[in-house]
Amino acid sequence: MSLSLDSHAARMDRMYRYQRHIYDFTRKYYLFGRDTLIRDLDVPDGGSVLEIGCGTGRNLALIARRFPGCRLHGLDISAEMLASAEAKLGRNAPVLRVADATDFSAGQFGTDGFDRIVISYALSMIPDWEAAIDAAIAALKPGGSLHIADFGQQERLPGFVGTALKAWLVRFHVTPRPDLKEVLQERADRANARLEFRSLGGGYAWLATYRQAG
Repeated sequence: MSLSLDSHAARMDRMYRYQRHIYDFTRKYYLFGRDTLIRDLDVPDGGSVLEIGCGTGRNLALIARRFPGCRLHGLDISAEMLASAEAKLGRNAPVLRVADATDFSAGQFGTDGFDRIVISYALSMIPDWEAAIDAAIAALKPGGSLHIADFGQQERLPGFVGTALKAWLVRFHVTPRPDLKEVLQERADRANARLEFRSLGGGYAWLATYRQAG
């Protein structure tokens, strides 16, 4: 890793060294859309799933229950969070790697690509988030899909709601990406892929699905 990436990893480890023990309980009240994303994955029988920024493994555990038999993989820049994921998932632990979301390949997991890739509330914490999208698209199999959930722009909520939320999020190094749809659409147009985009809760959260051409 470069010096800047090393410092990002160190910051994440510092932040989550103790938070990881209460992370799932505290986040379930405001990370909307994660369960909707999981329900919509439609993983093929025996298909492969990678979660980028898998954290404590909460989403991977739910994916395993909903799509038994799928092959799970996860990466996170924080070794502290992966320690929680390994403990949570136990004997059924997926293939987990400490890795940079902007610079990884499917080959690091011993495969040539993934059927589904999930990025749940992680792009808003990755400094070079567009590079993370590019790396994820590159790791998809033909016909695979990338599924994203993250903070929206609260576009149909009162202005003070968005202002207060963004001021609170910045304390946790979280920056919602206002041009997420445009960036994904540009990639989809370039690759002849299909983009599906919707908002939840008045724009509190955005869900995106990028479907790779077969």
